[in-house]
Amino acid sequence: MAKDDILTIEDIVKKAKGYLSDDDITFIKRAYEFAERAHAEQFRKSGEPYIIHPVQVAGILVDLEMDPETIAGGFLHDVVEDTSITVEEIEQAFNHEVAMLVDGVTKLGKIKYKSKEAIQAENHRKMFVAMAKDIRVILIKLADRLHNMRTLKHLPPEKQRRISNETLEIFAPLAHRLGISTIKWELEDTALRYLNPQQYYRIVQLMKQKRDQRESYIEQVMEEVSKQLQEVNIEAEMSGRPKHLYSIYRKMVKQNKQFNEIYDLLAVRILVDSIKDCYAVLGIIHTCWKPMPGRFKDYIAMPKPNLYQSLHTTVIGPKGDPLEVQIRTKEMHEIAEFGIAAHWAYKEGKQVTTNKKSFEEKLTWFREILEWQNETHDAEEFMETLKMDLFSDMVYVFTPKGDVIELPSGSVPLDFAYKIHTEIGNKTIGAKVNGKMEPLDYKLKNGDIIEVMTSKHSYGPSQDWLKITQTSQAKSKIKQFFKKQQRDENIIKGKEAIDKEIRALQLEPKEVLTQDNLQRVFEKFNFSSEEDMYAAVGYQGITAALVTTRLTDKIRQTKQKEQDLAKSIEEAKTADIKSKKAHKRDSGVQVEGVDNLLVRLAKCCNPVPGDQILGYITKGRGVSVHRADCPNVQTEEAKERYLHVEWESNQTTEKQYHVDLDISGYDRRGLVNEVLQAVNETKTNITYVTGRSDRNKMAIVQLTILIHNTSHLRKVVERIKQIKDVYTVTRTLQ
Repeated sequence: MAKDDILTIEDIVKKAKGYLSDDDITFIKRAYEFAERAHAEQFRKSGEPYIIHPVQVAGILVDLEMDPETIAGGFLHDVVEDTSITVEEIEQAFNHEVAMLVDGVTKLGKIKYKSKEAIQAENHRKMFVAMAKDIRVILIKLADRLHNMRTLKHLPPEKQRRISNETLEIFAPLAHRLGISTIKWELEDTALRYLNPQQYYRIVQLMKQKRDQRESYIEQVMEEVSKQLQEVNIEAEMSGRPKHLYSIYRKMVKQNKQFNEIYDLLAVRILVDSIKDCYAVLGIIHTCWKPMPGRFKDYIAMPKPNLYQSLHTTVIGPKGDPLEVQIRTKEMHEIAEFGIAAHWAYKEGKQVTTNKKSFEEKLTWFREILEWQNETHDAEEFMETLKMDLFSDMVYVFTPKGDVIELPSGSVPLDFAYKIHTEIGNKTIGAKVNGKMEPLDYKLKNGDIIEVMTSKHSYGPSQDWLKITQTSQAKSKIKQFFKKQQRDENIIKGKEAIDKEIRALQLEPKEVLTQDNLQRVFEKFNFSSEEDMYAAVGYQGITAALVTTRLTDKIRQTKQKEQDLAKSIEEAKTADIKSKKAHKRDSGVQVEGVDNLLVRLAKCCNPVPGDQILGYITKGRGVSVHRADCPNVQTEEAKERYLHVEWESNQTTEKQYHVDLDISGYDRRGLVNEVLQAVNETKTNITYVTGRSDRNKMAIVQLTILIHNTSHLRKVVERIKQIKDVYTVTRTLQ
């Protein structure tokens, strides 16, 4: 599907008929109709009907040849989040599988007292845990993110950058880990366009300049290879491999190179029928052209963790330029393009999930997510762990038996030991790297052979190991050891630490450790009991300061409000007495129980004698008097600053008050003059007048008049209402 094409449901059904049964087609059509009803009257930022987005997401999933439940999940993925439909209703309408997929990609509701970053981290945590249970959750999310990136131009620049950053940090690496290169490259290239448009368009321009020359060169290479393959009767499909913009940009930045120094811009991909043919073609390539030292990689013998297999070599081509060649079977190519999604694809009308269990076992890294979820008490910490362990550069090392172990770059022998087994890690006393004893903080390199030395008499991990290890898995296992060994001691230690932090805030532990406060901490940090909380603090799984902050946040907020209120009252009382008296006398308002307060009438609602009023304590400017129905003082926070006020009983008719009126009526000649004349007849002063009309012949006249009280105001309003073609007279707020 071209990026800019907008698919219809008919397009999707036509594509899906190529590999789905009639019953499956009926199922996904039903999901579309359900989503269309749910999203009726909703629109995207671009102004398009909202249903267009889920249709495009489902279209991307059909391109990956996903199963009917996943495609239905694509149609329905925003229904729970953006409409009143519930997960239970989806389960009733479809099945448990579809409901679970939709729930996995649905964001959490807004949580009070959390930053935007914390809410986003919680949403990601929920998604990744759902993904660990069913990998199709993330395939729907990747399709959703891909279409959002394609339509990012409709959002403001700040949002474009934030979403692009998140895409590069989480979703593109995740697509890479799942082996879905078709999605990965597009996500990266699109994100680069919004994060660094100058470099993006520069690279585009540079690639255009020599495209013809490059294409001619690739054609020449393919002709030569084709001749050689015909001689040995090997059938192959060949194509030039396009170099993606983000990979060029990354190489320029990381290796500090100019565009013309990137030598793998020229690349050929060769697809053959068997693994035997792959190695035969490699021999022919190396016979035709000289291979560059250190540039050969055999991912067939040693597949990447995302199941990617291929032979990579770089040779000095016909014109002396470096040329990259990739050789793989057609089946390997399908996995390279679609990754894990290829294992859910429908082919020849049959679902290829027979090896589902075996390939899921190979992708052990995403099962570790569930372990981290149980061990990590904070969503933001969980996401940092995920980025570090899953999305960082990797190092590949060997066991003495030749098994390949993948670890994040910077890992040490202890990380390796805990990757093999928890008990091996706990009993480690040393490590041999390539047959030579090395310290436990030795940084592992690609190709190292690691032999872990253990002892039954080992006392277990040292606290220093937490500083040495790099992987969250190793740190988690070490913390678990201390937690089990010293639980009672840790509970005492943790309680003392939390009590100390609470008292440092001049609070009493009994006042803070209420059930409500504890429950919020349990939910935030994934504790099941008070003892678990103390134990976690005791073994340094979480800091006492962090727990105490969450325990006391409501108390601190309440005390801060009380202090602010007391301070405002004190400031109002200590203001200049003469000024206060003058304002009090001028305002005609009495504050009950308080003398010598600075009192002024609020300009937003202009109260006048006879109105229901209330006092509002301002910060440093005394008491502001508002009409009781003024929307500016109706918030919960404002209500805490109310004071009882009332009009003075000895009001005179000399004092005048400003009132704003809006008069609407039929736009005709002389209307404004008649309004002014009517007001003058009531012996009322006018301080401001303006008027306007619209296309519908409606006139709006705005007046500011000086009146004595509400009786005077009613008299003026009634007189204006008597004017022909006047529809309404309303008192306005500024």
